[in-house]
Amino acid sequence: MNNFIFQNATKVYFGKDCVKEYLGSLTEPYSTVLLAYGGGSAKRNGIYDEVTGILKANGKKIVEFSGIMANPTYAKVQEGAKLVREYDADMILGIGGGSVMDCCKAVSLAARYDGNIWDDFWAKPGVIGTEPVPLGVIVTVAGTGSECNGGAVITNEEKKVKTGRDYPRLNPGFALMDPTYTYSVPVKQMVSGGFDILSHIMETYFSEPNEDNVSDDIMEALMRSVIRNLRASIQNPEDYTARSNLMWDSTMAENRVIKMGKKCDFECHNMEHQLGAYTNCNHGCGLAVLHPVYYRHIYREGLPKFVRFAENVWGIARGGKSDEELALAGIDALADFIREIGLPTTLKEAGVTDKSQLKEIADSCGISAGAYKKMTHEEILEIFNECFE
Repeated sequence: MNNFIFQNATKVYFGKDCVKEYLGSLTEPYSTVLLAYGGGSAKRNGIYDEVTGILKANGKKIVEFSGIMANPTYAKVQEGAKLVREYDADMILGIGGGSVMDCCKAVSLAARYDGNIWDDFWAKPGVIGTEPVPLGVIVTVAGTGSECNGGAVITNEEKKVKTGRDYPRLNPGFALMDPTYTYSVPVKQMVSGGFDILSHIMETYFSEPNEDNVSDDIMEALMRSVIRNLRASIQNPEDYTARSNLMWDSTMAENRVIKMGKKCDFECHNMEHQLGAYTNCNHGCGLAVLHPVYYRHIYREGLPKFVRFAENVWGIARGGKSDEELALAGIDALADFIREIGLPTTLKEAGVTDKSQLKEIADSCGISAGAYKKMTHEEILEIFNECFE
């Protein structure tokens, strides 16, 4: 394995009723809580009332920060930071999925930093010397794994750039994860989040080293778990075993454990992020469209790993297949699974209707240094065109 340094500062409280059991004590040191959430589902499903009831019972002043969108913007981050400063909030509590958690991380830094966090920390990597506002999260959607890392994907609408950075200083101090909180997520959103989990694992798996390593072994087990439990969750959205497994799969995909010793690819994420910046394409849906086509462009450069993927994840027997045929069979199995779970297979189906934008979007995409095959903007455009319809 390659050399690495591992750190994860987030403490996880996992299981049914964990919010009722632990939230009061976890917020005890703080007086004013910025309560962040999205479009109102937390209010409709009762989670908001439960959380605010606990906070009020413990004497906390609550400052509302609502309306965090699916692709949180830099303007929304600035709005949250302004509220923290105006009301002297000494803690941020995010209720939701990846978008809420990502926005809260950026707010926790922006509220304490005098400069422009986009220019200094998102446009390019920076070094955080400011102590962020303490942050805790209550996870209601399994998908991004944002609860156990310092990563935040933010969209700068003016610049038409959607990018993510991972700063350990922005890790939430705690994450409360009750799988029953995910029951009310619409099936389409649950499936989209489930594919995002699978994507995070694949983009780490399909990178060097190819030699035997612990990370790849863990990832093969995680991919099989996501596939199995996503199928079960579609059949019964309140299957606690399946939903709890998916929730922990999501965390394991992005808590840095499986990335140790790996180069990581994430070219598909680079491409989808820019599709999202220009078109607001749903993240999981965009990834589902891109992955099979992208892998058909790179499988020869990573042939041994694609053979392992076919055999160890999808259980495809070699029979008389060559390595190339086996690798392609694994990619076909992935494409079949995407269709099976009802995700789109073309950009048009994912809501990208203006083909004339594709060159500008392709030219704006970042190029992954960890990919088996280094993309060019011309080849990214080829992939977009192949995915269009």
